Amino acid sequence: MSNHRTGAIRTGMGGWSYEPWRETFYPADVPQRLELQYASRQVTAIEINSTFYRLQKPEIFAGWREQTPEHFMFTTKASRGATYRSNLTEAGDSVQRFAQGVAALAPKLGAINWQLPPTKKFDAAEIDAFLKLLPPEAKGVRLRHALEVRHASFKTEAFLDLVRAANVAVVFADTDKYPSFADVTADFIYGRLMRTVSSEPTGYAKPALDSWAQRAHAWSRGDEPADLPKVSPHRPAPQPRDVFLFFISGAKERAPLAANYLASQVAT
Repeated sequence: MSNHRTGAIRTGMGGWSYEPWRETFYPADVPQRLELQYASRQVTAIEINSTFYRLQKPEIFAGWREQTPEHFMFTTKASRGATYRSNLTEAGDSVQRFAQGVAALAPKLGAINWQLPPTKKFDAAEIDAFLKLLPPEAKGVRLRHALEVRHASFKTEAFLDLVRAANVAVVFADTDKYPSFADVTADFIYGRLMRTVSSEPTGYAKPALDSWAQRAHAWSRGDEPADLPKVSPHRPAPQPRDVFLFFISGAKERAPLAANYLASQVAT
């Protein structure tokens, strides 16, 4: 057993309420009102996607928080009102409102994913201004921010310099649909694994999930996986990093099974 400190590895899926999961994931005796309670004991994190469309009331967030185990974490997909706009420099009010709202999930708020639209191109001044709008804390809660970019123009050292200076993680997307690069830019890792297929009971083949477990362990101890694409040769300072990996998109009916299997592998 290594004596080196490592970050926590958490894996899950987007949301917990999806009709096909009644067939592929939830036991028949689990009623809909207890889906979150059950799901949060099969995986170790869930990305809340509904917040992209509508911010919930604090009491709803508190209810979700209270249904989950002590060390469970949520991440939230930020409001499209903040990120899906032509000028990100004008997002300040939306950013603050969202951050203040999701603080109600603390101490189980893991990170916020600010996803940009595929049409948003890299503009250094605009992105720098937007990063400066992301608050380090809200209502006394420390916030961790991840930025999901979906245009190839972001594959540049200039962009990485900006997010690295802001300690904002670039979301790694395991997909061919959007730019996919795994440069480490923050003190935590945020990945979205988007290749689940219906023909695999665990979404990804088990050898592929075993490889993801190895990558997660590398990230958590401060290393970088050698087999993922990068833009920059820059090597981050070695330090333990928390890791969030979510199965999103693809064959969504398999996502909880993929997350459950990966959670079992990273726990060993």
